Order: sequence, then C-alpha cells, then structure tokens
Amino acid sequence: MATASIYKCYFKPVSLVPINKKQLTEDKDKMKKTIIVVDDQSDLRLSARFVLENYGFNVIEADSPLQALDKIAEQQVDLMLLDMNFQYDTTSGQEGLDMLKTLKDKNYSFPVIVMTAWSTVEIAVEAIKLGAKDFIEKPWKNQRLIRLIEQQFQLGSVQLENKRLKAQRPTKDIFMLGESAAMQLVLTQAKKLAVTDTPILITGENGTGKSLLASYIHQHSARHSESYVTVNMGAIPETLFESELFGHTKGAFTDAKKDRMGRFEAAQSGSLFLDEIGTIPLNLQPKLLRVLESGEFEAVGSSKTLQAEVRLIAASNIDFQQAIANGEFRQDLYYRINTIVLDIPPLRQRKEDILPLAEHFLVEKSHKYNKKGLFLSKQAKTALCQYDWPGNIRELSHVVERAVLLSDSNEIQVSGLNEPLTISSSEDMPFMTIDEAEQRLIKQALEKTKGRVIEAGELLGLGKNAIYRRLEKYQIDQKS
Repeated sequence: MATASIYKCYFKPVSLVPINKKQLTEDKDKMKKTIIVVDDQSDLRLSARFVLENYGFNVIEADSPLQALDKIAEQQVDLMLLDMNFQYDTTSGQEGLDMLKTLKDKNYSFPVIVMTAWSTVEIAVEAIKLGAKDFIEKPWKNQRLIRLIEQQFQLGSVQLENKRLKAQRPTKDIFMLGESAAMQLVLTQAKKLAVTDTPILITGENGTGKSLLASYIHQHSARHSESYVTVNMGAIPETLFESELFGHTKGAFTDAKKDRMGRFEAAQSGSLFLDEIGTIPLNLQPKLLRVLESGEFEAVGSSKTLQAEVRLIAASNIDFQQAIANGEFRQDLYYRINTIVLDIPPLRQRKEDILPLAEHFLVEKSHKYNKKGLFLSKQAKTALCQYDWPGNIRELSHVVERAVLLSDSNEIQVSGLNEPLTISSSEDMPFMTIDEAEQRLIKQALEKTKGRVIEAGELLGLGKNAIYRRLEKYQIDQKS
C-alpha cells in the first residue's frame, strides 16, 4: 500500500484560487455537476475537494475503487477523478486500469480523468484505450485541473446537443406537399438529387412547402442518420449572424456567458437548411460565402479554424436575378447555392392538390381539437377550388383550422371558412405589376385581420420580419 511518507514526496499542497461568485451565479449548470474523487490518500482528496467546491462543483470522496463503485451506484455522478495506484503497488497503475474496465463493462457514461504521481506514457495510453478521457499528473496545477474538467463537460454538452438535433429530425408526412403531377415530378427530381452532396436551392412562393421539400431531401440522402439543422436566415439579427452560424466562445461579447455551438458545427456530417437565404443583408453575405467556398470558419472570439462538412440546402422566394441586378444579392454567393434549383409551383397552378390537402388538414385539425364527423359541403369545396391561395398550403391549413374551430355543425359551409374566397380568380384580375399585386394582397390581409400585422403575415405565408419589411417598403400604415 502506498504510504503517506512515499506519497508526500510527490504531493504539493494545492493553493486555493479566490472564488468568483459572479461566475458561479452565471454558470448554474456547472454548479449542478458532481465529481467523485477516488484516491487512497485522504489529504489529496481533501485538497481536491477544496479546489473543486471553490469552483462550484459538488464533490464525493472514495478511498478505493470498490467504495467508488458503491457510491456511483447510489447517486448521480458527472465525472470521476481516478487515481491509478492503491493497495497493490505504487507504480503499475493496474488497479486504475481494472477500474476503467469495470466502468466500461457496467456501461457508465460519465467521463473519467485518471491521475497518478508515477506517470508513464504506457499507462496513459492504456488508460485512454480503456475509456479514460484525459490524464493528469500529481501534483497538478489547479488551473489545468479545472480546465480539463470543464473541457469534458463542454464536450458532453456538444454531444447532447447533437443528439437533440438528431431527435428533432422532421417527421411530417410528405403528402402535405401534394399529389399532383407537377409535385410528383418535383419529388422525383428531389429524390434523385438527394443521394448526391450537391448544394440545392429550393425556390417558390411563401407557403408552398419549401422546408418540407428540404426535409424530404435530407431523409433520402446518405446523411439521413446524421443531424438535420434548419436556420431561418430572415429571423437572425445582424449582430448575432456570426454567432448563430459559427458559434462563439465564452466572453467573446457582453452576453456570451458560455461557449455556444453554431449551426454549421451542429450540422457536421449532416444537412444544413438555410431558409429565406435571400434575406441576408448584403454586408453579411461575404461571411457566408467564405465558409461555402473554403469550408472553413471560426467561432466568434476564437482563432481556431474549424472545418464545415455539411450538405447545404437553401430556400428563398425572391427573384435572384432581379436582386443581383439591384445590387442586393452577390452573384458569386448565388452561384455557390444554385448548383441545382428545384422550383415548387404555387397551389393555384396545381388545383388538383387543393381538395386532397384540405381533407388532410380537416382530419388533422379535427383530431387536434377533438371534433368528430366534420366534412366540407359541396359549395365549400367549390369555393376552395376557385380561390387562388396567395398564401398557398400554409394559408389553406390556417383556413381549415379556423373552420374547424368555429364549426357549429358537422357540415362546414362556405361561410364557415371565414375567408373571402369569392376574390376573383387570376383570369379575372386586372393586369398589374408584382409590386402592385403584393401591395394589394398585404392590404387585403390587414383588412381581414383588422390591422394585426403578424397575423396578416401568417395569412400570406410571411414571417414577422418579412411582413414588416414590406410594410416599410410600400409605406403601408396597418392602422389605416
């Protein structure tokens, strides 16, 4: 057994680092972490306890591997500091290696950092092979010990985030895109292209199902078992653009209280869907272009270059050629994202999809609101088919949902749709420019929603930022 006299030759009493109360208050997650210190020297365990508790960790002590196994069976442990030598000898590290094997056999998932005063390369390598995450020599330096522990917890957070993102893979039925010949052609093309890693740009009006098609492409790709990460580019404030896409380190800016993983890193080996890519401000486009060209990026506040290995899918409803001509979108960025373009036709151009989709939404919303036996009258079906659906599938879904909510009988009439479906069809509408048509639709939507801007945007398939940008562009006063 290692004696106290032998041990003291290698042990230096640790000096306490002044506690940073502000840091402990801000980092609540760390305060919840529990570390078990396994060593047969009580003075070392006590010194480790002082340092770790000073940094906000909970500490458990064990004087042997056997006692440690009993304690981790009784309570939650987030990390283990494991000595390599106990009663058999002071140099071989065999007891520590045996403990690592036992932890592996029992499927314990917490990280283990091994420590010894008699370090050798061979022991370190063998410990890592058996599952240890890192290695530290005694006497340790406090800052190095804390840094190794924090690195393990940060790595664990990244792994949990990846699992969460994978669990969020879309499961929506692709039927929601439609069964018409036009949509089946788009889906056939998408399935063929999915097996490649070629960047794909999905175009089409708002509400046509671009995000669903992006999900469909990922599900049929070789990356389907990896992360599928989506980003609404129109919803990212300019000041957070780099942080959102590339991540940031703790302290990189005022509110950066801890390291944050960006979307490119979260999508590593999987697919990254950039929705509303046409809304990126011109001054930020070079930052995206760089990572798409070189595959390299840095987190905000870090000098370490990371590699982006993702399959890019983008979507937008803008006229890129017009945007490029107006100096609003970089041509080189456009060429980076449009290797393949899939265009989703609007709902008014595939009328045969309207009723199947309406029936689908009727069943879905009836189940959601626990209303049974609802059906559309013949007149309601006719009205649905005659309407041009400027908001496309999204608008149809909202109309049916409102009809379900407001229904007083099983049969839903035209009046129950709560929508002016008598607007003239495209054949009867007077000729006008795109801007004029857009202004007219926005004003109609505001009238329907009694000036409620966000609701009007949803009716037109527009997000919050998009509808407000158009109000400013056309100088429309929602109150009037």
